[in-house]
Amino acid sequence: MSDDKPLRILVVEDDLAILTGLSMNLRFEGYEVLQAQDGRQGLARALDEAPDLMVLDVMLPELNGFEVLKELRQRGRDTPVVVLSAKGAEMDKILGLNLGADDYVVKPFGLQELLARINAVLRRRYPTAGAPPPLTFGDVLVDPAAKTVTRAGQPVEFTAQEFKLLAHFLAHPGRTFSREELLSAAWGYDYVGSARTVDNFMRQLRLKLEPDPEDPRHFLTVRGLGYRFDR
Repeated sequence: MSDDKPLRILVVEDDLAILTGLSMNLRFEGYEVLQAQDGRQGLARALDEAPDLMVLDVMLPELNGFEVLKELRQRGRDTPVVVLSAKGAEMDKILGLNLGADDYVVKPFGLQELLARINAVLRRRYPTAGAPPPLTFGDVLVDPAAKTVTRAGQPVEFTAQEFKLLAHFLAHPGRTFSREELLSAAWGYDYVGSARTVDNFMRQLRLKLEPDPEDPRHFLTVRGLGYRFDR
């Protein structure tokens, strides 16, 4: 597996809202996303395209998720699989895990929890994958893997949400994001927030990292559009 290529995640989900929202957030996290809306198509894409991980719903048309998982394992494929299911009974979880699932998430699920579980499965399977090197701009050094920030050699305290917003900007230098896109990227597609939420967090980033917060060099306002990060 090449270190300079994003990991590919296949999402097999017939609920279009969940499929779209989860895919968007996975792309924001830096993954390449493949999609399927029924079990037969999902199995075919898993076999033909060998994704690095599959997010697999259970209640699917054509073939259900358990059938897809069973067939995948019978064909000798060890693709990591995170099962999504409205079935939260212990026996259903045991069935999924015994068929070869790496994790089992019950609907309705919290987006950040699901992303964390996906990341955990990928770290176990590919220990050196997805660990970006430290990034620098000005006198700031950010270590995405350790989730630490230093400025002029001194540690800077960040909340988890501030770090998510910072990491998103660092992953997309030079790109302008609307406030709505930033809310979705840092808080999740189902978060109900306002433009003021983003503005307040941008002010915190500038106060902590800009030489002159009133005349920023790195975290820039793009009038009428949103914000951009320049190194």
